[in-house]
Amino acid sequence: MSVAQTGSITSLSVDLFYDILRRLDGATLASAGCACADFRSISREERLWENVCGSLWPSTKREDVRRLISSMGGFRKFYADCFPLIINKELPNVNFDSVLEFFDEWWEDDYYYDELDECENVSPSDLVSIVDVRFKEKIVYSKVVWGIPDFDHFHDWFYNCPFRIDLLSCSEENHIPEDGEVTLSTEDGLPSIESIDRERKEGKLWKELRDGIRLSWIVVNRKMKQAANLASWSPLGGQRHWPTDEDFLIRFGSILPAKDILPCQVVQCILVMKWRMVDGATTLKLMELSMQLEDMAGAHVNGRSSLLVLKEALSCHRSKNYSEVLESCHQYSRAQTELKEEKMRNENRLDRLCILSGIAALVTLWYCIL
Repeated sequence: MSVAQTGSITSLSVDLFYDILRRLDGATLASAGCACADFRSISREERLWENVCGSLWPSTKREDVRRLISSMGGFRKFYADCFPLIINKELPNVNFDSVLEFFDEWWEDDYYYDELDECENVSPSDLVSIVDVRFKEKIVYSKVVWGIPDFDHFHDWFYNCPFRIDLLSCSEENHIPEDGEVTLSTEDGLPSIESIDRERKEGKLWKELRDGIRLSWIVVNRKMKQAANLASWSPLGGQRHWPTDEDFLIRFGSILPAKDILPCQVVQCILVMKWRMVDGATTLKLMELSMQLEDMAGAHVNGRSSLLVLKEALSCHRSKNYSEVLESCHQYSRAQTELKEEKMRNENRLDRLCILSGIAALVTLWYCIL
């Protein structure tokens, strides 16, 4: 009997429903779950959401990561936590007068949150980084890092030194990381270029890389059973031919709340990806993939404060609207620029006052001599 004859889809096999829904991405699967009771029931199946997460983030297919996600409430919850991107709507409430007061002292230890009891609630060993890099829908790099690399070796100074996570570093010539080389070529969809000089003029390779590259950097707190994607998915900016003619630097990131942690109240999570042209400019090699936090003065946030910021970030507001996420980042950039300009104006006024005071002192001294 057909669906049209019965006026219902209940006569269809549950296996057929499942076969239909397993082909959907996460957003479409969630929408399908609202269509009818049958779809709603099947759309809650963990197998479906495990498939969705595996397609979007191949790192989640690892057995240790699967166990981690199961302990946090399952793949459906993991997707709901990590697919929307972090958005900070409290940025316009930053009090610039109070921020300027602390501008020159932000890098001093006294201005960092130093409540040891609170910091002990967040351990580097609690954090897990789940990272996936795509180029034009093809996965080119995946890695899972448990804890903070080298924390055990540098435990004594980690909390007071600049926070940074390096997943891959190939700064030394001919150095190959333990994960093997990560490269892109014309076979992956890169355009063919004749020379670096031609690329410098046309920027064809740069445009394809910038438009096609995607980054997901999920941070999980195992103790709190929380997770969030700290990347912006698409690049927020970058630099061509920096620091050398062969290098392309691409930046991703997000704006994280730091209320009651740092005077500036917000910080920027900066994710840097550096590619280098090799083999006669026919191949791009991934040279760096790192994370660091910076305050609005551009200073690196130390380990203690970074752990607290990351803890708060895993429970902050998120949005599926990518334009909202971009606007949040752009607002931060504008606010940071205004802050620096105001600082420069204050410094110029102070310099003029010092010059005038010096001249007045010289005049007074001259009259005293006379």
